[in-house]
Amino acid sequence: MNTITVAGSALTDLVKTIDAYPQRGMLTDITAVRQSVGGCVPNTAVDLKRLAPELCVTAAGRVGKDAFGAYLRERLAGEGVRAAFAEDEKRSTGFTDVMTLKNGERTFFHARGANAAFSADDLPEEALDCDLFHLGYLLLLDRLDAADAEYGTAAARLLHSLQRKGIRTAVDTVSAEGGKFRRIVGAALACTDYAVMNEIEAAAVTGVPLRNGDKLIAENLKEACRALFKAGVSRAAVIHCPELGCGMDETGNFCVVPSLDLPRGYIAGAVGAGDAFCAGMLYAFMKGLPMEEGLSLASLCAACNLSSDDSVGGARSLAQTLALEKQFKRRKL
Repeated sequence: MNTITVAGSALTDLVKTIDAYPQRGMLTDITAVRQSVGGCVPNTAVDLKRLAPELCVTAAGRVGKDAFGAYLRERLAGEGVRAAFAEDEKRSTGFTDVMTLKNGERTFFHARGANAAFSADDLPEEALDCDLFHLGYLLLLDRLDAADAEYGTAAARLLHSLQRKGIRTAVDTVSAEGGKFRRIVGAALACTDYAVMNEIEAAAVTGVPLRNGDKLIAENLKEACRALFKAGVSRAAVIHCPELGCGMDETGNFCVVPSLDLPRGYIAGAVGAGDAFCAGMLYAFMKGLPMEEGLSLASLCAACNLSSDDSVGGARSLAQTLALEKQFKRRKL
């Protein structure tokens, strides 16, 4: 497999570094502002293209007829990513104000904009000419999250149609709680080959508890992966969190790879770290790598991301990414 389409949420991020998060009604200083691409589509697409320039990567979504939309097209073209964006005459391009503390902690103020209207009708033929189709983020794509009488959601109908054409499917989501999350994500998983999500999302969709306060319940990770397969995932279920990445393949093989033990001062930000991890796993799926090797690469991609305060500034080539394995040790679990 050498062609991949990343579709869904396309944003412009305004990354604002602040001294402290203020109490309501109080003031804090913004010490730096940087504009960057954001959302699953540009983040994951750029990460993939830098990791493996030989891949044909298409970014598909919906943007406004505005400066942010033009910025996304220009940035993607500069990275060698093919943009296949529908243009919305009424809605603005989605954007996020990312309020970032110097320790990497961040808070998001998000405007969905044109992403809310993105649908299967926006996908041109070239976006469907792919080996692997990755969709994200579920729960932020209103038209695709909408109910469908036959498949549960419009997203599930789209994924099902792609699978019937022989295209492998992958999904990503955002963290949320409650029945809405389980309904929307659960419907999509029934038509998904590869699922990649964090521990909060995996717990929400499977009902398997994975954290007790700040403590990871590591002994439940295997059960959660099994539950994702029971929900319909057919080839690989992957869960990532700050401490580790774990996954199960279609044979039932389960493995865990600890995250890198990064030194104090290395982390400049965590915007897009999950997308970077996902890009590493998508590369592994496309190349047919064993689960453990894929998890190792994905954790290195995430570590590269953490070295920058924006979503793609830390993305590197495969050789440069793999070099981190020799530079840092892994955590002890």
